[in-house]
Amino acid sequence: MTMSPHEVQAYVLTYLEALDCQIMERSPAHVTVKLSPEADKALTNRPYYWGFVERTGAPAETMSFTFIFDPDSYQQAIEAAEAKAAQASPSVVPDPAGTNGVTNGSPQGEPPKETILGRYFGITPSLPQLGPGRILREEVVYGSRRLQQIFGAAREGGAFVNLFEQAAKRQLRATAPAVYEPWLGVCFKVEFACDLKREELHFLGISLRSGEIIEKFGTKLNRRDLSPRLAENMHVQTAKVSLFDAGAALESHLTNRLLELDYSWAEKAQERLDLELDVLDTYYEAVLREDTPEVESTGNIASGTENVHSNHTPPVSLKPVIGITSANPLGADVEFAAEAAVPIDTETDAEEEKAKQAVMDREAMKLQYETRRTEMIWQYEPKVKVTAISSGMFHLR
Repeated sequence: MTMSPHEVQAYVLTYLEALDCQIMERSPAHVTVKLSPEADKALTNRPYYWGFVERTGAPAETMSFTFIFDPDSYQQAIEAAEAKAAQASPSVVPDPAGTNGVTNGSPQGEPPKETILGRYFGITPSLPQLGPGRILREEVVYGSRRLQQIFGAAREGGAFVNLFEQAAKRQLRATAPAVYEPWLGVCFKVEFACDLKREELHFLGISLRSGEIIEKFGTKLNRRDLSPRLAENMHVQTAKVSLFDAGAALESHLTNRLLELDYSWAEKAQERLDLELDVLDTYYEAVLREDTPEVESTGNIASGTENVHSNHTPPVSLKPVIGITSANPLGADVEFAAEAAVPIDTETDAEEEKAKQAVMDREAMKLQYETRRTEMIWQYEPKVKVTAISSGMFHLR
């Protein structure tokens, strides 16, 4: 799923207009806007500033942004405007001072403005504009962090609404009040996912008086003027169906609709999953069957070492052998045992380390196999996920 620059711009402008932001400049490629307090709290992440404003009652100063929806078109428009301005400007008079017509940051023909830095250091470059008057520039394209933030703010702020249909002028002058019928509307997002993905939106509405369920409830709302303010000379009827029962009825209705769909895509996805798992199992089965040193247990290694020593004369400590000073010769068996003691221990340690490493490698390979299998099931296994992304109470005539 993706969005074109035009769709991104339409969505962002709808969000900004809904929050009463001031549109200062607009083109097909960008919009310059001064945020409302509500939009500033949602998008600028300045909790300490707004906490200070609310505690002290100081006048709030919101931030301004230039949101660019088509960077290439916007850059071309900027270059065209600069070229047009350069052609329309008068010819430049030679400047013997070499200041290019700028003195202390002031345009040619205007008296220089005295600054503290200029008083002590002479001509100083103009500084960038800071503070509330600064306009930040950001690219808002599909996938950008700012657009994701706007999505989240819209989802959080519009998760539930309470709207009333506005009455006609003649109703305001009528003697008897008009009656509102309460409706519960829920927008469900249905995801059909495997290694491919498809999404659908189902906007359902149910009357809390009669229990009637309407599909494509948004079409019914688009033809009506809705407002969060209750109009004059209007009366709201008491609901006969609870919100819990109404929500359960909508879920049951949507489930029945989903059961009627064609799920051949899920069968094909399951076949692809089985094929991929067969390939994965065959590969790791061959890897795990490779000839590697095996160790049954540490006790087996120790018992094997004891068997080696039992086949020879018990070893004699080397210290008395090396430090002997008498001329009496030692027996041939004692000398053989002393010489054979060192290579037996070295070979045993090497075999033990090699066996331990082989066990660690085998366990790591098993863990890798289980991880790969879990990831493949998550990717290919067919599933249907239903999420309620927004809801609201709508009082209609």
